[in-house]
Amino acid sequence: MGVAPVVARLRALFLCAVLVATAAGCSSPQLYHQEAYVFGTRVDLTVYGGSQEDASAAMAAVLQEFDRLHRAYHAWQPSELTGLNAAIARGEPATVSVELATMLADAQQIAATGDGLFDPALGALIALWGFHTDEFVPRRPEPDALGTVLAERPRMSDLVIEGTRVESRNPAVQLDLGGYAKGYALDRAAAILREKGIANALINIGGNVMALGRKGEAPWRLGIQHPRDSGPLATLPLYDGEAIGTSGDYQRYFELNGVRYTHLLDPRTGQPANASQSLTVLVTPREAAGTLSDAASKPAFIAGDRWREYTARYGIEHALRVAADGRIEVTKALRARLQFPPGAAPVTVVD
Repeated sequence: MGVAPVVARLRALFLCAVLVATAAGCSSPQLYHQEAYVFGTRVDLTVYGGSQEDASAAMAAVLQEFDRLHRAYHAWQPSELTGLNAAIARGEPATVSVELATMLADAQQIAATGDGLFDPALGALIALWGFHTDEFVPRRPEPDALGTVLAERPRMSDLVIEGTRVESRNPAVQLDLGGYAKGYALDRAAAILREKGIANALINIGGNVMALGRKGEAPWRLGIQHPRDSGPLATLPLYDGEAIGTSGDYQRYFELNGVRYTHLLDPRTGQPANASQSLTVLVTPREAAGTLSDAASKPAFIAGDRWREYTARYGIEHALRVAADGRIEVTKALRARLQFPPGAAPVTVVD
């Protein structure tokens, strides 16, 4: 699912500013931790409180769900999604699961809100840039092939979704849910943990993070990854039901002749977006907060200097952008929550 993890460098988008350890080896016996590698990235689960047995069972159920999602919606290995893509390429309708139909309808709406700057129908474009492979080879696409995809204009709006029946008006549509599915997985994890009686937890999928409850008497605390340095850009508390996600040019990318090419592609040009280094959104508690934290950061990242317009469209008041030249811009609401380290670069606050 999503793009390949084998790139010049893969770093987590967030540094959890908490010390997590297993109950057996930690001075705090109420903190339980488990990690895995799913969705082409590292997954960290932390549970506070309760018994080790209950925490372990709940975290195991979450990781099992992540594995199911990874296999069901992989963008290039055989999956329900690739089966749908094959039907679309043949010009045929397909019957999909209720879950996939619901995800596609939601992604379609999110894409429309963002003027298609985030568009999961662009799988063919992502593949052209070499991100649909487990053995990545840095390369620029052939101009003719790139021109063909742009001329075909695959868009989520091409999909016709009626119940579980999905078809496309445009056979060039090839779906890739990599910019959506990690956020969806956050919401699924939160639901599973709550069903298992876990009230306090932190879910981190490669830097897309959701908080449940608190860590003892204090809220969970995170560090926002600096896009060019190894340390955090700033830290902030994350409260119950909140989710945070970042789109950045440092997560999956390659370099050729000194030029950085990120996997975040601008559908208007077919080229990697280059106006921002990173764009972070914090979504306050609402339905599908995790999903929105993943998908809504993409249009704002690609939009460059118009980033605030796009975060506002999704009802997001907490956001931070690091521009291509290193300028840091942050909304007033998020600035009130952030703590910057001594000597940090100047910050511009916007409404």
